[in-house]
Parts: sequence; C-alpha cells; structure tokens
Amino acid sequence: MEIKQITFSYDKKTDQLKSVSSEIQPGKVTAIIGPNGCGKSTLLGVMSSNYVPRSGQVILDGKAINTYKPKELAKKLAVVHQHNDAPSDMTVEKLTSYGRLPHSSLFAQNGEEDEKAIDWALSCTNLEGKRTVTIDQLSGGERQRVWIAMALAQKTPILFLDEPTTFLDIYYQIEILELVKRLNETYGLTIVMVLHDINQAIRYSDQIIVMKSGEIVMKGEPHEVITEQTVKAIYGVDVLVKDDKDTGLYMVPIGI
Repeated sequence: MEIKQITFSYDKKTDQLKSVSSEIQPGKVTAIIGPNGCGKSTLLGVMSSNYVPRSGQVILDGKAINTYKPKELAKKLAVVHQHNDAPSDMTVEKLTSYGRLPHSSLFAQNGEEDEKAIDWALSCTNLEGKRTVTIDQLSGGERQRVWIAMALAQKTPILFLDEPTTFLDIYYQIEILELVKRLNETYGLTIVMVLHDINQAIRYSDQIIVMKSGEIVMKGEPHEVITEQTVKAIYGVDVLVKDDKDTGLYMVPIGI
C-alpha cells in the first residue's frame, strides 16, 4: 500500500492531514503513534477508504483505493474500529459471521467456505468455547477479540486496528497485542495499528510511523525511531531509552 500526498480536512478549513506520504510494507506490523489529535486515526480512515482526501491518493495493489467497489475492497482489507456496537444479545458466532458478508450474495446461507472461515477466526482469537455466548456476557478483552474475529472472517491479507487496546486493562492489552503478533507471524497478515503506548509500539511492531500535527515526521524500525531526542521533540517529554539484552528496547518517562 502506498500513501501519496494525502491532504484531508473535516471542515474544508483546517487540514487534519497535510500532504502525507508513506508506504506500508507487506507482511509486517506497522504501528502509527503520536500525540492526541495528530491525525493517527484520521490517516487510518483515509487508508481504509472511510474518508475521502481533498488531494492525493492511496494505492492498493497498484490501484487507487477509491476505485474499488465496497465488496472488492472488503476482500482485501479488514478494519477494527476504535468504537464498535452490536446488540447485546447477539452471540459471538453470529457477530463473527458478519465478516463473511463481502463474500456472500443477497439472502444466501453460509456455505462450507464461510463456516471454515468462521471456525478459523474463532480459533485464532481463542473464542471457540464462546460461540453461543452473548456479547453482554463477555469481558472487555473478549469483546475486542470478537471484533477481531469478525475482521479475520473476511479472510483479507491486510488488517487495520484503530487503538485496539483502548479501555482495556494491562492483561487484556497484552493479550490483544500477542494475538496481533501471532496473526502476523503465523499467517503473514499485514497489520497496521494505531497505538498510544510507545513501549507497546516498540515491542509489537516491525515499523513505526510517527505523526505530529497532521504530518508524518519519522518512519522506521523501532530502534531507529524511538530515541530520547525524538520523544522529546514529538511529545515534549523527557525520557530514558534503554536497550537491555533481556527485555530489548524500552522507554522510561522521567519528566517534562
């Protein structure tokens, strides 16, 4: 996927994205980080064709993303949004099955291929034992895994996650990020996720895109991007960046 000179504005007055260009490496996990309001989720929205840019374009497999028909695009990339709603009495299996809609014709029943995709998605997210459980009976982490299962059921090579760990405690945050890592390593999925936690971005991504004020200011591998100088310049926070032989690269805030 190529992002070419994207400019985007919600109100046609103030640009949330300012001539943004980048490239998403296939088969890698890319994290987008930056301060609140810098344009992270907006960029993901443009990349998934939820938002139409004022100028520039996103190229997917050699074709402008806005020229794809909705079902065609939904076979190439799946998105798990930051805020998701479903009827509280809907079962895990039923919600997961909605991921098969791009592959279905009107009023068609799920076929063998659909059932296999649903089974695979539930297996990947460790929800096989929760098939008949309703959404209102799940923990926050389990609910997030159901939305990921629905996206996986689409059977796309690309998965977008918008702040997948928001509102989760540390256990479920790590659970979701370990799932992301496993999906990438086992099935080769290209994953792009918006994250707030810099240490999580370091640990769970191959590439990091750093944004500030609607622009991409840096991109590269974690050890190239996350430095004491970079964090100070982007967030205004003094930090120590350490590279320990046991824990790897990590960052510790020390003041402002």
